[in-house]
Amino acid sequence: MAVEARLEAGRLDAGAELAAFLTGRDADGAVVSFTGLARGRGKDGAAVERLRLDWHPVMTARSLTTLADAAAARFDVSDVLVVHRGGEITPGETIVFVAVASPHRRQAFFAADYLMDRLKTEAMFWKHESGPDGGRWIEPTEQDRADRARWSD
Repeated sequence: MAVEARLEAGRLDAGAELAAFLTGRDADGAVVSFTGLARGRGKDGAAVERLRLDWHPVMTARSLTTLADAAAARFDVSDVLVVHRGGEITPGETIVFVAVASPHRRQAFFAADYLMDRLKTEAMFWKHESGPDGGRWIEPTEQDRADRARWSD
């Protein structure tokens, strides 16, 4: 089993990540992937011109690895990939890419869903949105926390 988690300071190409993840894969029956994009509107409806994800090279990388390892241990999967962007991101750009391979589709779907719920609430990033109305720090919402709570560990 391969578990990979990494940070990207520059652009993240989800298509290239998926193509590489699929290469040579003949033992699995399913690959589920998720691509998270930066929105042009905040949760309050205000325009967002830029999202900044601040991160610590050791703590943030460790948090991504911990979450990827947890998904691999919890579900019957073959491989897990988490690639998360940091730095300045504009609307429409990819923030996060997750791919999970498994012999069976259900476990791949569960693992990808689990990973995203945990990444949203536990990955070590400090998020700041900027727009014409100013800037604001972003925290996980009550819905994000409720989604995470589904997976009582």
